[in-house]
This record gives sequence, C-alpha cells and structure tokens, in this order.
Amino acid sequence: MGKTPAKLAHRIITISGRVASGATTLSRHLAHKLNWTLWNGGEIYRKYSKDADIPLERTDLSADDYHLKLDNYIKEKLKTEKNLIMESWLSGFNAQGIAGIFKIFVICSVDSVRVDRLVNRENITIDAAKEHLKRREEENFKKWQRLYKTANFWNRRFYDLVIDTYTNGPTQTLEIALRAISYYPPN
Repeated sequence: MGKTPAKLAHRIITISGRVASGATTLSRHLAHKLNWTLWNGGEIYRKYSKDADIPLERTDLSADDYHLKLDNYIKEKLKTEKNLIMESWLSGFNAQGIAGIFKIFVICSVDSVRVDRLVNRENITIDAAKEHLKRREEENFKKWQRLYKTANFWNRRFYDLVIDTYTNGPTQTLEIALRAISYYPPN
C-alpha cells in the first residue's frame, strides 16, 4: 500500500517559473515529499489532448483556440482536483481567484545561471541555450499577450510565495516551500 498524501490547508500547489528557473526541480521534490500527484506542463498538454480526443500532431492547427481550451481544462482541474502539484508557466496565473490553491513563483535572478542550467540539462552550447531561452520566451509572451490582453503573467502579487533559486539551492528551495505551506512531517 502506498504512502498517504500529506494533509495541508491547500488542495493544490501551483508552481510557475521561466525556463531553467528551478520550477520543475521544486515541483518534483515537493510532490515526492508530500506524496501528491505531479502534473507538469507537458503532461497536462498530453492529458488534455487525449481527453479531448485531439491527436497531438494536430494541436497546432488552431493554436489560439486550442490554447484557450487547454487553459479552460486546466482551470476546471484546479477547481476540482486535490493533492496535486501543477507545474507550468501559467499555472499560477490560471489559478487566480480559485480557492484552496497555494501559488509559488520560482525565479532565478541571474540569467547566466539559467543559461548554464539549460546547457547542462540539454547538452547544448551556450549560444544555443541563449537563443532557445530568448526565442521560446518571446514566442510565448507574444502569444499570451494576444490571448489574455495582458503582459502581467508573473506579477508577484498573484503568488503566495516567490523563491529565488539563484540564492537558494534545491534543498533550501524545498525547505522554504514546505515552511510556507505549513508542512510538518509526521513524527
């Protein structure tokens, strides 16, 4: 029999952050520590495509419409699920106004560290990592601005906790998050 999920005041924890900020690392560690289910952006994308009976290779045909439907799907899950860590760029933004959710925003205040993380993770050159970060973030921001009519996706006031992974390593980041959600391991 598996471990019992930790009981907390919140049903869901969202973790948002830019590429190579440390959001995925924190979400994995937190899900493991709490014994909660983890959904990351890619998993959410694939699950929605399957539930909506949309072949993955066809999701870009009407990208804006698909993206808005995916966001609605995420919002419905945020309203109904429990014991869930949801990690994606916009999970905290999508969770605004939904009760029972603790929203964490992970930043890395030094971009060269993000580049280094991407170089090591993807085994690419520094120039390729810089280009990847720039292109991916610019494309996403343009799309989000068009869809949501705002550029305020990561305003810190939307989040319950902001952690800088430049000044905090993975263990410290996890400890900060656990304290913030008032998690105390059973004796």
